[in-house]
Amino acid sequence: MKVGEELAPLEIAVTRTLIVAGAIASRDYQDVHHDAELARGKGSPDIFMNILTTNGLVGRYVTDRFGPSAVLRKVAIRLGVPNYPGDTMVLSGTVTALGDDGTAEVSVVGANGLGRHVTGTVTVSVPEGAA
Repeated sequence: MKVGEELAPLEIAVTRTLIVAGAIASRDYQDVHHDAELARGKGSPDIFMNILTTNGLVGRYVTDRFGPSAVLRKVAIRLGVPNYPGDTMVLSGTVTALGDDGTAEVSVVGANGLGRHVTGTVTVSVPEGAA
């Protein structure tokens, strides 16, 4: 692993089931994450993914790249356009720093058909010999 190295992209199908399951798993019962009619009543064209699901997917993307021994130390994300059902989010990342303490910092972007859904930085501990 070296600074500037790009992680292989990960395509995630944004399904209605993924959106609802993520909301339930994170105990986010806001209607905009599970009820299309109520979401439309609030001005959204459909239900949309919550930030906790996005956060989990970003973390998974990075730890999958660095292996099962990798430990997330910090995940700092910012949401952009919504993730609606029927779209695909493509996560991509670039290693931006390597610490002497065995950490790596990765800049992550998740884009869908509308633009950038998520941008952020993930710091992960990388066991010696992993990556």
